[in-house]
Amino acid sequence: MRLLSLAFWLLSWVAHAQYNTAFEKANEFYNNGDFDSAVSLYEDILEANLHSAELYYNLGNSYYKLNKIAPSIYYYEKALLLSPHDKDILNNLRFAQKMTVDNINDVPKLGLIKLINSGVNLFKTDHWAIICIILMILFVLLFLAYYLTNRTRTKRLFFIMEGVVLAFLILSFVLTNKKLGRDNNLKYGIIFSQEIELKSEPNLKSETLYLLHEGTKVQLVNSFTNSWTKILLSDGKTGWLPNSAFKRL
Repeated sequence: MRLLSLAFWLLSWVAHAQYNTAFEKANEFYNNGDFDSAVSLYEDILEANLHSAELYYNLGNSYYKLNKIAPSIYYYEKALLLSPHDKDILNNLRFAQKMTVDNINDVPKLGLIKLINSGVNLFKTDHWAIICIILMILFVLLFLAYYLTNRTRTKRLFFIMEGVVLAFLILSFVLTNKKLGRDNNLKYGIIFSQEIELKSEPNLKSETLYLLHEGTKVQLVNSFTNSWTKILLSDGKTGWLPNSAFKRL
């Protein structure tokens, strides 16, 4: 067992060393303006199943320099999944989105819904789970302190603190579940076709609803066999796209 663990550790160390070497070489290509070579090497790293927000971000930057809208947005979005509050990624994504043709307005959200969505997106699911555990431990400690103390004023203070912590615990638990459900149910894709017809039904002969262009982000709602997917636009409109037209995030 120890030999297996040692072998696994050695393989991980070698893979990490190779990743660093390849990543530094790709960065060198990028800094020298050889963006095609940088893209090729960054994607070789991805094919080795080595992922990071920095890797996706640099790959997005390389495609942006090559004026390739769809892949630049795609990799910025991939970077955001791993580092959702990174200002550099968010800023560069906005620049890339300005190069898109489609101008789709978001459906306005009510104040309460907007507030809940902001809370859900504040942390990753794992971070929300950690917050719940910390609040649960704090609540237990406060309960023990309340139970063990004999002073009336101190008991009252611990009781009030328990109530506050319990309220935050319930709120955190609700937001954790909503975040988990959203991560599991909401799937998105980036359109890679330069121009594609959004259809009313999953076949080429159906009515064309709109023309969509590369770089547009769509929500994936429902699949029809392996060829078509029903999508939802940010303005609330729906339609069908061939699976070859987009790349899943």
